[in-house]
Amino acid sequence: MNIEKLITENKGTIVDVRTPGEFMGGNVAGSRNVPLNEVAYRLEELKGLPTPLILCCASGNRSGQAEGFLMSNGVNCVNGGSWMTVNYYKSLVPQES
Repeated sequence: MNIEKLITENKGTIVDVRTPGEFMGGNVAGSRNVPLNEVAYRLEELKGLPTPLILCCASGNRSGQAEGFLMSNGVNCVNGGSWMTVNYYKSLVPQES
């Protein structure tokens, strides 16, 4: 899946798997915060979100771990890497006036 295209076309849901403190320090507008250590416990909630889930974190490592777990549980998702990269792609989305 082309991550940039998914984001610029407003497909799916952006899920940030960083800690709440990291998330509060800056995040992608409209993203959801589900810390990596809560992903397994919140699996049903994540399954209920519009897919694909576009996962992000600080570097792409934690979102990669989340991607592996979620894919093994049948969730359509993709590792978007760094939240700052995802945020950049989100900034390319035309804003409604």
